Amino acid sequence: MCENGINTENILQNGKWERLGFGAKVFVTREHRFNTDTILLSHFASPNKNDVCADFGTGCGTIPLIWKGKYNPKKIYAVEVQSQAQLQAEISFKECGFDIELIKGDIRDYKKLFPEQNLDLIACNPPYKAQGAGIKNEDTKMTIARHEELLTMEELAESARFCLKFGGNLCICQRPERLTDAMNIMRKYDLEPKVLRLVQGRSDKAPSLFLLKCRRGGKPGLQILPTLILEENGEVSKEMIEIYGDYKNY
Repeated sequence: MCENGINTENILQNGKWERLGFGAKVFVTREHRFNTDTILLSHFASPNKNDVCADFGTGCGTIPLIWKGKYNPKKIYAVEVQSQAQLQAEISFKECGFDIELIKGDIRDYKKLFPEQNLDLIACNPPYKAQGAGIKNEDTKMTIARHEELLTMEELAESARFCLKFGGNLCICQRPERLTDAMNIMRKYDLEPKVLRLVQGRSDKAPSLFLLKCRRGGKPGLQILPTLILEENGEVSKEMIEIYGDYKNY
C-alpha cells in the first residue's frame, strides 16, 4: 500500500514500537523518532485539563501521545508536514485509541490551519541549526528535522503569535547558543519570555539545552528555574527518574 509516495508496508517492517507509559506507545523509525529532548519538552509544557493545545512539527507524534495519556487536555492538534511522519503519527494515534487531531500541513500556513486563533498552548521542538549553519545530512528528512529548511525561529514565532489566545503559551527547546536569538525574536512577536530552564548532562558540564516558555501579551519578568541535571554520580538523576517515572522504555 502506497500513500503520497510512502510505502506503508515497508515502513511497518522497518519501524518499531516504543512504550511511553500512560497507556501510550509510539511507532518510530530511523527517520522519525524521539529523544530525551522530546520527553523534557512534553513535561515542561504540561497542558491543563481545559487547554486547547498543539504540537508544531509533531514528527511521529510523541508529545501529543504523552499529553493525551498523562494530562488529557480538552483538545490536542498534531501538526506535521512530512508524509512519513504523518503516517507514523496516524498509526500511533489509532493504535492507542487516542482522540488527537492530525493536521497535515505546513506551520507557515498558520492562518489556514488555525483561523480561529484559539490555542492555549503550543509546543515545538524546532530545528536546532540556523539557516546556513552546520553540515547538512544527505537524508532530506534528517535535514528538515535539524536545520531551518522549512521553519525558522522567526516563522515559528510569527505562527504562534497568530494561533495563540491572548495569554496563551509557546514552549520550545533549543540549543544554548540560540538563546539570545530566541529571546529577541519572541519579544518581537509579543511573545514574552516567562520561564527558562537550562539542562545539563552532568553538574560539571555546560548546559546542552534550554527550555523556554513565552506568553502572548505577557508582562516582562523572567523566572529562571533550577538547572535540570540528567546524571548524578554516573546514574540517572532523581528528577529525571521522576520525569521518566511512568515510562516503560527508559
